Amino acid sequence: MNFIKEENRIYCVDTKGNLVAEITFQKLKNDGYNIDHTFVDESLRGKGVAKQLVELAIDEIKSKGGQVQATCSYAKHYLNNK
Repeated sequence: MNFIKEENRIYCVDTKGNLVAEITFQKLKNDGYNIDHTFVDESLRGKGVAKQLVELAIDEIKSKGGQVQATCSYAKHYLNNK
């Protein structure tokens, strides 16, 4: 998959330009970042795409020197079971 990285967002679109996967993370007042949203289109579920998104977000946050937090239920579950 070709993920596109923006300041606080990583996502992927299909050949028609439709959003098929996305994760967002917001900068907090301290050095933290909150992963607050993960979306994977039904056609991609069960293929590890959400896990890839979370891992990419964690890498991006750590590259900025930030601490990872999550309010998104999937990301929170991933972090608690890592």
